[in-house]
Amino acid sequence: MNASQQATYPDANQLNQAVLDLSQLPPIVTSWEVDKLREHIASAQRGDVFILQGGDCAESFSDCNSDSIVAKLKILLQMSTVMQYGLKKPVVRVGRMAGQYAKPRSADIELKNGQELPSYRGDIINRSAFTSDDRVPDPSLILRGYERAALTMNFVRSLIDGGFVDLHHPEYWDLDWLGHSEMGDRYKKIIQSITESIDFIESTSGRPLFLSQKAEIYAAHEGLHLHYEQAQTRYIERTKNYYNLTTHFPWIGMRTAELDGAHVEYFRGVANPMGIKIGPGMTKDWLQDLLKSLNPENIPGRITLIHRFGADKIEDTLPQLIKTVQESASPVLWVCDPMHGNTESTSSGVKTRRFDNITSELESAFKIHKNMGSYLGGVHLELTGENVTECTGGARGLNDEDLAIAYKSPVDPRLNYEQAMEIALGISGLSA
Repeated sequence: MNASQQATYPDANQLNQAVLDLSQLPPIVTSWEVDKLREHIASAQRGDVFILQGGDCAESFSDCNSDSIVAKLKILLQMSTVMQYGLKKPVVRVGRMAGQYAKPRSADIELKNGQELPSYRGDIINRSAFTSDDRVPDPSLILRGYERAALTMNFVRSLIDGGFVDLHHPEYWDLDWLGHSEMGDRYKKIIQSITESIDFIESTSGRPLFLSQKAEIYAAHEGLHLHYEQAQTRYIERTKNYYNLTTHFPWIGMRTAELDGAHVEYFRGVANPMGIKIGPGMTKDWLQDLLKSLNPENIPGRITLIHRFGADKIEDTLPQLIKTVQESASPVLWVCDPMHGNTESTSSGVKTRRFDNITSELESAFKIHKNMGSYLGGVHLELTGENVTECTGGARGLNDEDLAIAYKSPVDPRLNYEQAMEIALGISGLSA
């Protein structure tokens, strides 16, 4: 069985030992949390909930620090608060975090200055520096990835338990430079309205509003590195099912979605809710067969279809796939990824995404689903809580020349804080 997008490790014994060591360590998430997320996704399939999924294109081990994690959590919380206010429904937060350490590559070899080396496949496999030693797949990084993912989730849980998400104290969430944005006034008015409503409810009921003090944050990553995923797959006697306990929500990309491939076979065997990325190359028969293979019992909440077409292709491609799913009667959650289909390079070869194309694809997605009697129940974004300059456009009108100011991503460009908040404000009105 073909296992695509897998690294070739030079020492099989070291790899086997790393996988064995990982299999004996405690899981990063619990089966109860996984089941709860599946219930949320089932609610989103019915139109009662909206899913916000966001985070780094590829996490790096160096970003496993308190400031970086806090920034990621802040942006998800602020976006979801704005979206709940506008959409008038709960927003479930799913972070591309605590495990997004592996990336698929279009080529096994990278050429730079006449030298050929193995492609960088993410911190869990090899290192980004362009040297022969750094590009050799290293089994010890599998354990390092587990450690970083566990540390990230533990710190997120500590922040939540410590009251970081308490709506009585929205000042905990503010990033310093929010005040420099025109959107800051809109955001502050929304927060003021929410806190005034909470104060009114609590003063009239005489009890604290629990939902104002706690927030669930779920973890997600592409289930790409099969050795890592399998090592933390456990049989849970309580439900008589296997669970991938490296994450709550793994997804499978189109590059590894072969019906007879190892990734689809692995995903078939776990009870997690899962995403399937679909793009212009997805055919009607392929999608139908994936749904039959991965959800033969039509379990609600199990399958999320994350579509990523590009602003110039979505109108021609998405309607047929929506029709295909409607004919299959398989329950799915539709989520729009407006990032990956809109990646391009500047004249100097820098990868970027145009904010106008991102918002255009989102607007088209909402419109198409509504016209076809479907429900777009989520958005999947590559973003950061930092003030990076990786995507052009947005409120500050970043252009190609501005990209050099703070371009930090080692792989794909992300929305910065202001651009992400602008998306959230837009979604709040798009589907209203």
